[in-house]
Amino acid sequence: MNPVWIIAKKRDGEALTNDEIGHFIAGYAAGSIPDYQMSALAMAIYLRGMSTDETAALTDHMLASGARFEWPGSESPKVDKHSTGGIGDKVSLLLAPMLACCDLHVPMISGRGLGATGGTLDKLDAIPGYRTDLSMEEMQAVTKSVGCVISGATEGLVPADRKLYALRDVTATVPSIPLITGSIMSKKLAEGLDALVLDVKFGSGAFMKTEALARELAESLVETGKRMGVATTALLTDMNQPLGRMVGNAVEVDETVAGLEGNGPKDLMEVTLALGAELMMSTKLATSLDDAKEQLQKTIDSGAALQRLAKMVAAQGGDLGAARAVSPTTEVVSPVGGFVTAMDAERLGEAVIAMRGGRQQMGDALDYSTGFEMLVRLGDRVEAGQQLARLFAPADVVQAGQEKLLAAIQFADEAPTVGPLILERVE
Repeated sequence: MNPVWIIAKKRDGEALTNDEIGHFIAGYAAGSIPDYQMSALAMAIYLRGMSTDETAALTDHMLASGARFEWPGSESPKVDKHSTGGIGDKVSLLLAPMLACCDLHVPMISGRGLGATGGTLDKLDAIPGYRTDLSMEEMQAVTKSVGCVISGATEGLVPADRKLYALRDVTATVPSIPLITGSIMSKKLAEGLDALVLDVKFGSGAFMKTEALARELAESLVETGKRMGVATTALLTDMNQPLGRMVGNAVEVDETVAGLEGNGPKDLMEVTLALGAELMMSTKLATSLDDAKEQLQKTIDSGAALQRLAKMVAAQGGDLGAARAVSPTTEVVSPVGGFVTAMDAERLGEAVIAMRGGRQQMGDALDYSTGFEMLVRLGDRVEAGQQLARLFAPADVVQAGQEKLLAAIQFADEAPTVGPLILERVE
């Protein structure tokens, strides 16, 4: 097949066949189709979109470009959760051990921070000794022995996505729902899952800023997962303010431990239980969402989930009980009185970057000890001089972090309308 002809066909708005998509992705992964031709096809997809059939074919052929997990003789269902990214989102750290306590296996492949969004692997790197570079064999061994594992993608896992994602990043084609779907679902399906739940966020701190775009992405992800034979559901969740109170790396691990001790913030626990309940229902381990949440809550009440997290950390070379450094505290106070009417959550994430807790460019070394604790929520009434947040930062970056944080918060004389944390379920 001629790659130029395939590009022209998509450019003109025609649907590509399964064979055409397969030829292009296989050729790109093997190096016979160059970057400039893949860039042209990615731009055509960005401009023209893809049908559900095309998106499923794209995902399938990206998945076929590399190795995938196999679980011979395993009886426990394999499940995972994926979030499209937000500020303060440490749900994976809580949910993986909770699910493992409910006889589910969680082979979770995670990533690092992207832009203002914090990365699960960066948070785990704050735990002394923790390894996020396990081989596929090591990930399978930890999953079988502990019930859950959280590590980065290996070189052999979906190489077509690794190449294509880097290309999309420099060709302005990242915000394409078919390409996002193919990227997310190929990596998750390579885990050999029975069920998957997606946390698709919308709002100022999310990749998808509007409910409509988040819904469109959720529907694409769910439909693709089902076409690939995996029970898939999604929740649309609000990201117009941080999830939980802590934002950073070490401080988010601390909040995870608090959550598994039964002292987690209400919003964080609500999202965690809701996502976990979807997987319990998809694998038929619960008779209702309420039953599922009750089972998950028992793993916290009994202390089993915290013990399981510590066991997973130890299996990956870390020590959950070892001290995690946190920088000195600085109070941030409100310059005015009034109601908190809006937060630019993306700018709050940029405050962590300004304090060296996130990357301005690939390769930046992180200071895992920095971050902040948000002490107010949307709709709260505050007085001038009242404490809004606590910064954790070395003296040389405190001002930069404080300026970003204050610039992200808006006040008014009238209370705002605050929408639900979980907007809807997509099935």
